[in-house]
Amino acid sequence: MKQVVLITGANGMLAKHLEKLLMNKYSIRFLTRNVTQDNEYFWDLETKYIDPKALMGVHYIIHLAGSSIANKRWNEKRKHTILSSRVDSSYLLLEELKKHQIKIEGFISASAIGFYGTTTTDTIFNEESPKGSDYLSTVCSKWEHAAHLFKSEDVAASVSVVRIGIILSENGGALLKMVQPIKYGFGSGIGKGNQYMPWIHIQDLSEIFKFILEKKQINETFNAVSPEHTTNIEFTKKIAKAVNRKIILPNIPAFIMKILFGEMAILLLKGSRVSSEKIVKKGFKFKYENLDTALNNILKPNN
Repeated sequence: MKQVVLITGANGMLAKHLEKLLMNKYSIRFLTRNVTQDNEYFWDLETKYIDPKALMGVHYIIHLAGSSIANKRWNEKRKHTILSSRVDSSYLLLEELKKHQIKIEGFISASAIGFYGTTTTDTIFNEESPKGSDYLSTVCSKWEHAAHLFKSEDVAASVSVVRIGIILSENGGALLKMVQPIKYGFGSGIGKGNQYMPWIHIQDLSEIFKFILEKKQINETFNAVSPEHTTNIEFTKKIAKAVNRKIILPNIPAFIMKILFGEMAILLLKGSRVSSEKIVKKGFKFKYENLDTALNNILKPNN
């Protein structure tokens, strides 16, 4: 009989991609507020409810739920939603498992490279680097703390955390937002253009979750980013090359980005290098190590 993997964040592009990768070996369930499939179960953060049937017989939970940090301008209400959708949802899962006296083999939680702070420095951050001091690093820190409670409170035999960079996918996310203006001749770098953009192809990201799942009893934190370090201006030029366009406009000044996006502009204006050496040393092999290969895989079929 297949082991059961319960995935949150059912509406996200990663969850569905991960299902395709795991479904032959595992029985996949999803938690969602909009149940439409037989393997989907209802949960609601506001009412603190999870359909008990979703948890029965579960071996692993992959916690991907979290409202997008980049879809809306940040105000206090939005910032609360970003935090709550990640942290409070973790606590809800924990409490429901405890209430039903269910112990699982592993809890794998998403996090983000925002843990290190949204900054542009010469530092190459690894998993031992301290957390930053801004809003996103606080969100990530609380998110990860909630995940580790599954282990310390003896609900999960193991807990792993995956700090995710910019996900490259043909089904949404940052890449498609960057591609559109470039295709129409309006593409340009942002700010100084020297900020790094740690990225990962969605296939490699899904494989990392599978890799951790199949390691069994692994209690680790991993950065999920490509080994290649790419700045914003390099990223922009490589997208242009992939879609047969040229970058002719000057970089968009930082003050304009701040006017357009407010506090959220920091996501676009700042970024440092992040190391994936730890998971490589564990034996993981990236399929898309360089940006040209990743972009060609995603963008060329659509040209």
